[in-house]
Amino acid sequence: MILAGFFAGMLCLGLILGDWIYFVRLTSDASRYGCGVARTQDCLIRTTITQLADRFDAGGLLTLPHGTARFFPSLRQIVIRQQYRLFVIGFRTLWPLKGLISLAPQGAATSVLYRTLTPWSSALLTGIWFVLVLAGTVGALIALFLEGELSSAGGVVLAVGIIGLGLVFVLSGAITVVFAYRLENARLAIVYQELREALEESRSQA
Repeated sequence: MILAGFFAGMLCLGLILGDWIYFVRLTSDASRYGCGVARTQDCLIRTTITQLADRFDAGGLLTLPHGTARFFPSLRQIVIRQQYRLFVIGFRTLWPLKGLISLAPQGAATSVLYRTLTPWSSALLTGIWFVLVLAGTVGALIALFLEGELSSAGGVVLAVGIIGLGLVFVLSGAITVVFAYRLENARLAIVYQELREALEESRSQA
C-alpha cells in the first residue's frame, strides 16, 4: 500500500513537472498551452505585422532584457516568457505566467489581443485545494449536526472553531495566490513593455 502511494505520488509529480516543462517551451503548439487567467486589448500604432517581424531573427526569436519573445508568422502570434535569474527577486512561484499575443492587421496599425496563461496543473491543484478545504469544513459541520453535538454549548464552540479554521485556510490560500499572481504578472508586464518598445523601435527605423 505504501509502495503504491509512493508510485502514485511520483506519477503526480512527474505530470506536474511535465506540464510545467511543456508550458515554458517556445514552440507553436506549446505557445497556446495553458489556462487563461486574463486578457487585454491593445494596439500598436503605425506598426504593421511586416515591420514588427523584422525585429525577430530567422528563427523568430527576440531576446529582451528580462525575457524572451518568439514570433510565429503563420499564426500571427507572439509568445513571451520571463527569465527569473534576471530579476532581483528571482524565485519562481507555483503559478508561473507567460503571455500569448495574437496579432491582427488594422490598416497601418496592428491590433493586439494579449492573454496571460498559467500551467493547467497550477490552476487545477489550486482549485482542488480550495474545494477540499471547503468540503472538509462543511463535512465536519454536517457530522457534528448528525451526531447531535450542536445541541450543547461545547458543540457550538467546536463548530465555530471549525468554521474559523476553515476561513483561516481559505483566506491564507487566497492571499498566497493573489500575491503570487501579482508578482508573476508584474514581472511579465515588464517583459511585455520591453517587447512593445522593441517593436516601436522597428517603426522608427522603417
